[in-house]
Amino acid sequence: MFDKFRDECGVFGIFGHPEASNLAYLGLYALQHRGQESAGIAASDGHLVRVSKAMGYVNEAFDTTTLARLPGRMAVGHVRYSTAGESRLANAQPILVDSVHGQFAVTHNGNIVNATELRDSLVRLGAIFQATTDTEVIVHLFARSREEGAAAAIIDALAQVRGAYSLVMMTKDRLIGARDPHGFRPLAIGRLGDAWVICSETCAMDLIGATYLRDVEPGEVVVVSEHGLKSIRPFPAAPKAQCIFEHVYFSRPDSYVFGESVNETRTEFGRKLARESGVDADVIVPIPDSGVCGAIGYSEASGIPMRMGLIRNHYVGRTFIEPQQSIRHFGVRVKLNPVRSILEGQRVVLVDDSIVRGTTSRKIVRMVRSAGAREVHMRISCPPTISPCFYGVDTPRRSELIAATHTIEEIRKYLNADSVAYLSLDGLTGSVRGGRNNYCTSCYTGVYPVAFPRNEEAYLQLALKLTPAAEELDSPTIAIPDFEKDPVAR
Repeated sequence: MFDKFRDECGVFGIFGHPEASNLAYLGLYALQHRGQESAGIAASDGHLVRVSKAMGYVNEAFDTTTLARLPGRMAVGHVRYSTAGESRLANAQPILVDSVHGQFAVTHNGNIVNATELRDSLVRLGAIFQATTDTEVIVHLFARSREEGAAAAIIDALAQVRGAYSLVMMTKDRLIGARDPHGFRPLAIGRLGDAWVICSETCAMDLIGATYLRDVEPGEVVVVSEHGLKSIRPFPAAPKAQCIFEHVYFSRPDSYVFGESVNETRTEFGRKLARESGVDADVIVPIPDSGVCGAIGYSEASGIPMRMGLIRNHYVGRTFIEPQQSIRHFGVRVKLNPVRSILEGQRVVLVDDSIVRGTTSRKIVRMVRSAGAREVHMRISCPPTISPCFYGVDTPRRSELIAATHTIEEIRKYLNADSVAYLSLDGLTGSVRGGRNNYCTSCYTGVYPVAFPRNEEAYLQLALKLTPAAEELDSPTIAIPDFEKDPVAR
């Protein structure tokens, strides 16, 4: 597939609608880009919560018969790409349990950085885990809470976790949404007539005809019942650290995320990129689909026309059979094809949203040259990606990130481009509301706002530099040896 960070997960919840499970199904359809490994829905009729989940896409997991087995006026749904835990059905969500607080179903987008510590402690106390996902830790903390009532038990559980979470949960008669105090991952609230909707992105509301009202605020817990929506702010305030990559790549351009239009922010990224790194050229060509908004902005600011010089095959599945006789760059060619009449003899600016390893970008540059381009200039509408993300995004190890180990000139030579330029960090953060004060940019800076536990092998990928907010958690800066270059340390 394309050389990109992997999407995380998508969550959706609806309360007070007679076709709750059907609308959850449609909402997950709109959020399919956030996870393609598994899909699940839990629904309540006010007395009993039922769940159905399966591996694969939403349309593979559900049909009319399956949805008919999920009656009720409330439902929560989830699409998953694993960032913690293996890709198997046991880790699919929603996770449904029956506890002293009653039935409880939870869906999660994010990553709990102290999950292993909590899990070890719970196992010593006799807890039995059925899956390997960090979300199950929240379930056990909820079930063991001595607080009265489900909402209080959820707050008690969340007070013990650190990291990124946007959660949509349900009991038999309540829909509950929660967002971590830093607000890493998005979570929006909307209305559909008298019904309430809570979901990852507003594009899911658009599909079902709901109206976006506002975001769940960082550190806020919202409880929806027959009495309406109740807002609770039980956690100490923390510096905002919304994921800037939601605007760079993850979210759909037709969504509002963190209260801003993704389409507008991505287009502004492109405008600023053109002002910072303009080049004489004949045509701007986006790398579809993620580079389109940036290319539009680049074209607007530069005055150079944009044309679709690369055509994406939208009917390619997750896997395909390669012929025995090797075809050069087959994996890319089966998804993208150059338009020779646009590229031949032209000075081309290729615009993409990001470069991770660089392997796919290199193949695309060669493809464009083979179609007759006279010059190929690569422009990237975000800064160089130098560090992994540990807050709910599946990213390569630092050693696999080309910008972490190579200069811009070395990247240019590797890609075989005439020039390479990235959007500056100031250009990126200056395009979103609140700038650096509201956003996590750890993938571009290596500065992480939440501390990691010392014994987590998953985090031993680079020397961690923690912000003052993280140091306040009594977890000092951690100097980690380079395990890949130092076999003794490994």
